[in-house]
Amino acid sequence: MKIGMAVLRLVVGLLFVGHGMQKLAGWFGGGGVEGTAQGFDAMGIKPGRDNAVAAGVSEAGGGALLAAGLATPLAATMISGAMGSAVYHVHKKNGPWVTQGGWEYNAVLTAVVFAVAAAGPGELSLDHALGIERSGPAIALAAIGAGLLGAAGVAARAKALA
Repeated sequence: MKIGMAVLRLVVGLLFVGHGMQKLAGWFGGGGVEGTAQGFDAMGIKPGRDNAVAAGVSEAGGGALLAAGLATPLAATMISGAMGSAVYHVHKKNGPWVTQGGWEYNAVLTAVVFAVAAAGPGELSLDHALGIERSGPAIALAAIGAGLLGAAGVAARAKALA
């Protein structure tokens, strides 16, 4: 199980780092802050620039923490917040299936970070090595709840500025 959790964290975490860096630096074909801000403004996620930076930091930072197995509940909060915002602002209207632009993939990623937060990042993690590992169903529910609360805050702010 040691290697299984480490591989899961590394793959999902590093892909989130890449996704965040698309928003922050334009890497991997992304729009960078300015391109992402324009897209967010067009979708009504205002202010676009602030939200582009916040989304990029949440994805890249949360992904880096997840990959390292460091502050795992915080990683789950950051990632689930970004996914909650993506579902609400982009995918909700399309239904569940990713083939129609839906929220299925976001739900899977949120379930992954919930499971990692509940089970713990494993022995091959910085949390474990530093003796700061915190996990369990209550921790996972709190982390996902905090992320979704943050996503609701983004939605409320965007609506107020529309």
